[in-house]
Amino acid sequence: MSQSTSASASGQQSTSGSGSSSSSAIPQTAPAGGLTITKPPQTATSFFKIAPSNTITFAWNFTDVLSTPTHLTVSAIGENGNTYPVGPTDGIIDGTATSVTWDLWSYQQAHSTLPLAPGSYVLHIWDDRGPGAAREPGLLQENSALKFALYTPQSYTPLESWVCSTCSGAWTDFATHPAFVSLTVTFVVMFLSGYSLIRQALR
Repeated sequence: MSQSTSASASGQQSTSGSGSSSSSAIPQTAPAGGLTITKPPQTATSFFKIAPSNTITFAWNFTDVLSTPTHLTVSAIGENGNTYPVGPTDGIIDGTATSVTWDLWSYQQAHSTLPLAPGSYVLHIWDDRGPGAAREPGLLQENSALKFALYTPQSYTPLESWVCSTCSGAWTDFATHPAFVSLTVTFVVMFLSGYSLIRQALR
């Protein structure tokens, strides 16, 4: 009886923690786990169009994760302060996943109450402990290193119907400027004087 109880307790201990490995078995000297974004590249801000058939694939590698999370939460936080779930399963994916694909147009159609807005975003990925969890040896630390931007395509404007909203006003200001008026008068006087001299020379 005591052996059964002991085995049961041992089994409970081995399945405790946030993943497949027991967090209690992780050395306290181990570094905190993390992930490195591999796609899109982080060398420059990537721009993605909110349009039909346009998807984004986010990919990453794990480092020093000694306790595999049960699931990961992937969210995009916009500069407007709104949080958007990333992926086809409302931002919740398997803890061993190393990528997720986001169909921007499908999301836009399904979330009319919280549509994606053009602008910059920060990708956040965290484990079962939730956002802002403290650093712990071997456990995945939240990642918010990737910045990207979304935009919506603009409708085509034919050249003949395009009007510069500031050009006419700028020309009016320029044409009525005293320096421009003086310069114009000077050129007119010079032209008339030269024309008069040429006529006299031809007589």
